[in-house]
Amino acid sequence: MISKNEVKYIQSLGHKKRRDEERLFLVEGSKMVTELVHDYPGAIVRLYATETFYSNCPLAKNIQQHHVVTEEELERISQLQTPNQALALLNYFPQKEWEASPSEWTLVLDAIRDPGNMGTIIRLADWFGIKHIVCSPDCADIYNPKVVQATMGSIMRVAIHEKELPAFLGKQQLPVVGAVLGGKELASFQFPKAGILVIGNEANGIREEVIPLLSDALMIPRFGEAESLNAAIATSIFLWELKRGK
Repeated sequence: MISKNEVKYIQSLGHKKRRDEERLFLVEGSKMVTELVHDYPGAIVRLYATETFYSNCPLAKNIQQHHVVTEEELERISQLQTPNQALALLNYFPQKEWEASPSEWTLVLDAIRDPGNMGTIIRLADWFGIKHIVCSPDCADIYNPKVVQATMGSIMRVAIHEKELPAFLGKQQLPVVGAVLGGKELASFQFPKAGILVIGNEANGIREEVIPLLSDALMIPRFGEAESLNAAIATSIFLWELKRGK
């Protein structure tokens, strides 16, 4: 049985301030937690799961701090509308010194504030083999439960770095390509083998002080009347063109 204090503590990790204090975040759902148990067991600080989950994933019992909970208890600690068998607590990822590689593409996100978009973009990066994402400080918190859920486990495979974009981009020797309305048509651009792709804010695009740092401004041509594209959808189109051109 989970104590009231433990319930309050786990619930509190739904708030950024508390997460930052504890340096812990939540991963929920049988699929994502099963992947953690099999591929990243050392990352799990604490595991709460139903008997059904442990029956389907017996390796989970090897986690040092694993707890059996009822569906009612899981519902009390879950951030999901429909809790799903398991919840794990993980440490924040360590921040390491890093520089953009001259042999691969890096994705840069400028003020992507919607948690669903942020999580989906991380998942897209994983799908298209992008190993590093750079986020401006005003992007959605990557440890937000909605972001983590939308990544479907990709948050464990894509390294995410927070940097002030003008300073980061200003020192790059690599091509810096950005998604900009009024830019050159995306399909006509020949992507180099490595570089940096910048995706801007859902409503405002790439901020003004970053635009001059782009070596190429590209756009997805519009054929209908929609004012703009969802940031995650735009990212998927750019990443496909980038990879298809190789």
